[in-house]
Amino acid sequence: MINGHFETVIPSAFFKMDGVDYTRERLELSDGDFLDIDWLKRESNQCMVITHGLEGGTDRFYVKRTATYFHNQGWDIAAWNCRSCSGEMNRLPRFYHHGDTIDLDEVVSKVLSSGYEKVVLFGYSMGGSMSLKYLGEASCDKRILGATVFSVPCNLRDSAVQLTLKGNRFYERRFLKKLKDKIVIKGKVHPELKVDQLEAMTTFDEFHDCYTAPLHGFKDKEEFFQLATCDRYFDGISVPVLIVNALNDPMLGPKCYPKEFASTNPNFYLETPKLGGHCGFTVSGETFSYMEYRARWFIDRYLL
Repeated sequence: MINGHFETVIPSAFFKMDGVDYTRERLELSDGDFLDIDWLKRESNQCMVITHGLEGGTDRFYVKRTATYFHNQGWDIAAWNCRSCSGEMNRLPRFYHHGDTIDLDEVVSKVLSSGYEKVVLFGYSMGGSMSLKYLGEASCDKRILGATVFSVPCNLRDSAVQLTLKGNRFYERRFLKKLKDKIVIKGKVHPELKVDQLEAMTTFDEFHDCYTAPLHGFKDKEEFFQLATCDRYFDGISVPVLIVNALNDPMLGPKCYPKEFASTNPNFYLETPKLGGHCGFTVSGETFSYMEYRARWFIDRYLL
């Protein structure tokens, strides 16, 4: 896959976006936990809800870049942090996962209650998975116009398999270390989390069986993969969505490119460019990426 790793790693490791002055709001949740939403406001009647990727957050350059671009285009921005991703550990043992639309619904409900007339979802990787699953689960408020999502693991199991391949284990080890570190922190407050199992844990499958599944109400990792994957909810999507998955994305397997479904569903726009990596899509010499430019084109043409 030409330059897939390069396009994935270089932006994540070296790119920065300075001068983004969020206003943070803490959203208290019905289960006693909290989420932090970072706002950019300009008294607009339209708001973009941005959902970050696995172990990301609103402080990541790619979120700041998208937030800045669309704020400059006249949008209010509600970029939210999944539980444990805002710089402060959340209160409960659970944290988040690819199909965690309960928390996304809380954020969208907060945005809608703020009086916006038009709402669009924007998601990267895991955040794209959440956004698509959310739109496919139930009828949405008519003010939610659609979504633009990038580098989405449309089939969660297929994506997980890619991370076990020899050339991709770097990504698995990187994500796994961050998640294990969080369990250690949580274990100091919630001793039932059994942190003694972490040291010998080397794969996502082990982590999902031991922590992700039981903490989020799944029987085991297989049920998690079956119920959390967004592609099982595609039939329920009733608003236009743009999915852009690069063919050289090292984290996506064949089932993450649902071309057959896209060919039969008028609301489902799938684009599979040859290059882009995972959440890379860098445009040489430009401050912003193909993700911002393509999202704007789609929103202007199909959503507004």
